[in-house]
Amino acid sequence: MSAVSSLVPARFLTIIAHLVIVITIFWSRENNVKACLPLDFTPEQYENEDRKLVVALAVTLGLFAIELVGFFSGVSMFNCSQGLLSTGVHVSATVALLFFLFEQWDCDIYWWILVICSVLPAFVEVVLFIAVFGLKKKPL
Repeated sequence: MSAVSSLVPARFLTIIAHLVIVITIFWSRENNVKACLPLDFTPEQYENEDRKLVVALAVTLGLFAIELVGFFSGVSMFNCSQGLLSTGVHVSATVALLFFLFEQWDCDIYWWILVICSVLPAFVEVVLFIAVFGLKKKPL
């Protein structure tokens, strides 16, 4: 199997791994929210931090939708640059989010992981959408 054809399943698996970790954090976010708060927090502080984390997770899921639509539509499935970028950032996100989940990192770190590992590939995906559908370029 060539490097290009092995990049497609690797990209798919890393996107799915990242998605599974995000869904896991969404379901078990109570401990991560408590890690973002001082020891003597009020219910209002808890609700505020929980809302921030839910918004960040929802934005991440929306960016997944953009990237998966581009991937499954064929716009970026065989694009080597997007495949390599996407695979690299989703592997990095998976590892970072595992630490975020198990080590109960501060919630502000999630925003950094979101920007670097979810916004960047989704932005490139949107650029590829514009190039393919707007400028009528070939998907490769």
